[in-house]
Amino acid sequence: MKEESIEILSQYKEAFASDNEPIGAIKGHEVEIMLNAKRPYHTPLRRPDYPASPRAREALETNIDDLMKLGVLREVENNEEVEVTNPVIISWHNDKSRMVGDFRTFNNYTITDRYPIPRIHETFTQLYKANLITSMNSLKFFSWECFDTSC
Repeated sequence: MKEESIEILSQYKEAFASDNEPIGAIKGHEVEIMLNAKRPYHTPLRRPDYPASPRAREALETNIDDLMKLGVLREVENNEEVEVTNPVIISWHNDKSRMVGDFRTFNNYTITDRYPIPRIHETFTQLYKANLITSMNSLKFFSWECFDTSC
């Protein structure tokens, strides 16, 4: 069973983090986020930064620098218009920082996805005779997808 799992994971290795590729990325697939607003977007989508303590500001800069080095984030040029900004804040867990985005305002302008999260009782029913179940620690997992920028 272990060998079969390793073989399957190896087939889809580009979706998982490794020493050579520290962030898993789903390539060749762009996610389209449908908005119920047209460009130029309303002013409420542009939000100011949250106030941050020096400790949180330092952790935020470190997180941003790391994501820029990995190619997840890029610097916005001075003359580049940014229509949607989502402030990021730092949350602390076991004295380690974690950068999180505040998408509450943005979510008000998205069209609801009609594919709901599976219900737990349906999941357990489907797993009734399963021989192998895996789990992922979402605090240790990071994956990113490309977004369709034409919306």
